Amino acid sequence: MSNNNPQTLQWQTLSGDHHLAPFSDYKQLKEQGPRIITKAKGVYLWDSEGQQILDGMAGLWCVAVGYGREELVQAAARQMRELPYYNLFFQTAHPPALELAKAVADVAPAGMSHVFFTGSGSEGNDTVLRLVRHYWALKGKPGKKTIIGRVNGYHGSTVAAASMGGMAFMHEQGGLPIPGIVHIAQPYWFGEGGDMAPDEFGVWAADQLEKKILEVGEDNVAAFIAEPIQGAGGVIIPPATYWPRIKQILDRYDILFVADEVICGFGRTGEWFGSDYYGLVPDLMTIAKGLTSGYIPMGGVIVRDEIVNVINEGGDFNHGFTYSGHPVAAAVGLANLRILQEEKILERVRSETAPYLQKRLRELADHPLVGEVRGLGMLGAIELVKNKATRERYVGQGVGMVCRQFCFDNGLIMRAVGDTMIIAPPLVISASEIDELVSKARKCLDLTLNALNG
Repeated sequence: MSNNNPQTLQWQTLSGDHHLAPFSDYKQLKEQGPRIITKAKGVYLWDSEGQQILDGMAGLWCVAVGYGREELVQAAARQMRELPYYNLFFQTAHPPALELAKAVADVAPAGMSHVFFTGSGSEGNDTVLRLVRHYWALKGKPGKKTIIGRVNGYHGSTVAAASMGGMAFMHEQGGLPIPGIVHIAQPYWFGEGGDMAPDEFGVWAADQLEKKILEVGEDNVAAFIAEPIQGAGGVIIPPATYWPRIKQILDRYDILFVADEVICGFGRTGEWFGSDYYGLVPDLMTIAKGLTSGYIPMGGVIVRDEIVNVINEGGDFNHGFTYSGHPVAAAVGLANLRILQEEKILERVRSETAPYLQKRLRELADHPLVGEVRGLGMLGAIELVKNKATRERYVGQGVGMVCRQFCFDNGLIMRAVGDTMIIAPPLVISASEIDELVSKARKCLDLTLNALNG
C-alpha cells in the first residue's frame, strides 16, 4: 500500500514502536504497517489515505445499525454527564443496567428473563463456565464439571473461553485447553463431509455429542456449548438435520445447553437470536457485539429462570467484573435495541435484504475459483478451491489471504478464514450496497485467480 498522507506513516510508526495488536504477526505488521482507519458512516469506512471501503464484516460482526448513529452517541453523552460509572457490586445497582436487563429479557426466548452483564463475549463465556459449574454444585452434583465444545468453534480469547473454543492454533499457545473441556466434530460438510450427503453428515456430526457424553459419563458433563452458526470458524451453516438431532440428544441427558449468540444474536439471522431461527431451547445464551452495535464494549449471559431459581438459593456467586453492566454501555445498548425495534430492522432483514443478499451471493458460485457459496441471514461464506468437483484446495499458497488483500485494495472488507472468504455486513445494508459488495467480491475473485495463474 502506497502512502500519500504523511500522517499515515506517523501512525504506522507508532504502531510498530508501541502497539501490540490482537491476532497479528508482529514482525510482518511492523514491516508492512497497518492500514489506518480514520472514520466511518453507514456501511463504509475511510482510511487515512482517503480510500472508501465497504465494510462487509460490520467491524467484527458487530455494527448492526451501521456507523455514525447519532442516537447512540447522544445516549452515551447523556449517561456520561449523569452517571459516568458505578459498579454493580455490594448490593448496588443503577437504572441503565436494570432497564437494559429488562429490554434484553423482553426479546429473549421465553423463560429466559435474567441477564448477567460482562465487558465482552469472552468474559461472557468465562462466566458461563463458572455459572454452570456453580449450578451443578448447588444441585448436589459437583462432579458435573466437563464442558463439551466443538472443534473449530470460537468462544473468545480469554483462557476459559479459548479452551471451550476448538481453535487448534489458539490452543497451541498457552497450554490450552484447561482441564475439564473436551471437543467434538464440527458440522462442516463442505470441508469435512467427504462422500456423505449433507443430511447424512449432519446426523453423524450431531451423534458425536451423544458419543462424547457417554464417553465422559453423563454424571461428569455440565454443558454443551455451541454457536448456532459458527462464525469465526468460517460461517459454518450446519446441515438441516444437525440441530434437530442435537435437540433430541440434549433431551435424553441431564446436561445444560449453552448457545453462544455473540455473533448470531440481535438480528443477524433475521430473528432476535440464532436459537429462535433454529428453534433451540438453550439454558444459557452468551451475548455481545450486536448488543451495542459495537459502539462500546459490552457482553453478557442470558440465563434460564430454572437456573436462576437454583442460584438464588445458593448464597454468593463469587464472580464479576469492574465493568459489569457499565452505565454508559447499558445506555448505548438500550438506544441500540430501540433503533432495531423502531426501525423494524429485523423485519427488513428477514423479508427483504437477507433474501436479496443470499440470492446475489450465490451468483458467485459460477466463478472458477468458487467451490461453494453458503449463507443465512446477514452471513455468507465463499469457499475458494482449485477443483470445484473434488473440493480440492490450493496448498501452501494462502489463497484466502491473497483474496483478502485484493478486497482491501479495491474497497471491500471480506475476511479470510483459511481459504474461506466470509461476510457479515451491517444489518442496515441496502440493496444497492449489496450489489456493490457482490460486484467488488467478483472483481477480487478475478484478481485472485489471475494471480494464481500468474
